[in-house]
Amino acid sequence: MPSEDFESAASAFRRVGEDAVTHARRVAGNAKARSRRHRSENAELLKRSGRGAKSGDPTPGTLRAAAERFRRARGLPVPVVPDPADSVHSLLQSTARSPRTGDEDEDFSQMRIMGRDR
Repeated sequence: MPSEDFESAASAFRRVGEDAVTHARRVAGNAKARSRRHRSENAELLKRSGRGAKSGDPTPGTLRAAAERFRRARGLPVPVVPDPADSVHSLLQSTARSPRTGDEDEDFSQMRIMGRDR
């Protein structure tokens, strides 16, 4: 009788393996189908948004208004968004540095430091 137990165990093992392979193929097929669907949806969104088109306003007014309505409906704070033209202008002004004067303008070159050590 031990050979019958071995044969039934082997067939059960084979059946479990085949079931696992079938399941893995089904899962992989579903994942590929989902990936294809997402790619096509993304391509459609890119077409509708005008891929590569640069506008002066990073967020269209309709999207900004929808975001404000969403935040207000949930009691969240609504940040004040500056005009994009003003923010670029202020950014350019803040990056300009004034020239150094006085003690901050010390010479830390190697030759100057080595000359002090002598």
